[in-house]
Amino acid sequence: MRIAIIAITRNGARLGTQLRDGLGSAQLHVLQKFAGQAGKGAVPFSGELKGLVARLWPEYDGFVFIMAAGIVVRMIAPHLAGKDRDPAVVVMDDAGRFAISLLSGHLGGANELAGRCAFVTGAREVITTATDANDLPSFDMLAKEGGWAIDDLSRVKSLNAMLLEGEEIAVVDPSDRVRIWFHGRGRLTFHSTFVEALQSGARGFVFVTNRRLPPQSQAENLLVLRPRNLAIGIGCNSGTPAEEIEEVVVSHLKRLFLSLKSVACIGSAAAKRVEAGLLAFAEKHHLPLRFFESAELNGVPVPSPPSAHAFGAIGATGVAEPAAVLASGGGKLILKKIKSGNVTLAIAEIP
Repeated sequence: MRIAIIAITRNGARLGTQLRDGLGSAQLHVLQKFAGQAGKGAVPFSGELKGLVARLWPEYDGFVFIMAAGIVVRMIAPHLAGKDRDPAVVVMDDAGRFAISLLSGHLGGANELAGRCAFVTGAREVITTATDANDLPSFDMLAKEGGWAIDDLSRVKSLNAMLLEGEEIAVVDPSDRVRIWFHGRGRLTFHSTFVEALQSGARGFVFVTNRRLPPQSQAENLLVLRPRNLAIGIGCNSGTPAEEIEEVVVSHLKRLFLSLKSVACIGSAAAKRVEAGLLAFAEKHHLPLRFFESAELNGVPVPSPPSAHAFGAIGATGVAEPAAVLASGGGKLILKKIKSGNVTLAIAEIP
């Protein structure tokens, strides 16, 4: 986590230095006239605090403001975009008594950052998120810890509220991560199928799945968590546009009732490292790309016959299927190679 510490008082500069040294990966910004109190490495600033915050906001994952909370609220308000996009914000008084998790406590990591600040300085951490205050796990933290995507973030609030109110929540989770995470806390019941859960009479529902769900199951009281357990292998002709790649990927995921949000990564041939369309598609969907040399691809047994075209172009007997298997860490193919226009596609499930 890239952390910016901002101090505007003499005591704040001293406290910021302690935090910077204790957190280990933070940059300290101090009002110019107190820079001498911060030691080497501090970045002095002059002028309006508002301008500094506007400049730093997109560059850091977390902020520690050593000043009054009201000042911070006014400074950050114009920059807020959503709880899944905003950085962690912690506020400390310049006497070092309190470390307050102000914004993005769960998904942004402010609760954890407040705890770290408290540990380093001896302050008291102040956490106001309801689940934490009541010593309950939360569904958004479960998703964050598991690296899962959340289908509709607005439903987290509703399901967490049901959890706090002691309402029954029916869970379908083949991974059993939910059961382990909650460890008997909360009124959760566990079911094998979606139909069984929906017929249980529970007030709310949590489904952990890479499957696309039919519209009739998309109730307001349903939270869908997406494990990132799919790897897609892509081969394409030179110059294939991102739009064509996206159309092929999305259409076949939809045909298989699979969610794009469950795709963890893309695999392809090393020869495609500079393929603009493939790079643009991956960037658009924030998907890491893994490239494999032809020898690696040729070492993976796959069901489809060798491709004369791929072998002639890059010396590989195939791209999409072996790349999907390799990117998944040896997973099973759930979509054998299909060719559509300039694109070949295969999908493997991560073990």
